[in-house]
Amino acid sequence: MRSEGGFTLIEIMVVLLIIAGLAYIVGTNVIGRFGEAKKEETKIQIKNLESALKLFKLDNGFYPETQQGLLALIQQPTSGREPCCYAKDGYLDGDQVPKDGWKSEFVYVGPDQTGDGSYEIISIGEDAVQQSEDDISSRAIQ
Repeated sequence: MRSEGGFTLIEIMVVLLIIAGLAYIVGTNVIGRFGEAKKEETKIQIKNLESALKLFKLDNGFYPETQQGLLALIQQPTSGREPCCYAKDGYLDGDQVPKDGWKSEFVYVGPDQTGDGSYEIISIGEDAVQQSEDDISSRAIQ
């Protein structure tokens, strides 16, 4: 008897199940790492913004007010408490305040609202909802 070449339906189904299982495992690992990379990118951006805020305070003696926001790092404020010794080129490279890892703007709370003379920078996280579990605050970063 001669056997015919080719695969049976069961053999094809088994191969497809194996491929689907491998795709699920690889996909889950890649997506998980992608999310972690966005969190780390956001933490780095917050640290960079904190450095710029410290330079702003060093030059002017105070942090920007909440209303002035992080925009005060690239454009000299003309309302509220005005800086006396603003750096000629601002405190950040470029003409835009960086965004977080999910391309959302950071929330800035200045000393006029923190009550302790400091500031807080907040990323609203992946869900883009303020005051939710995935928010990243400058006060929580070590």
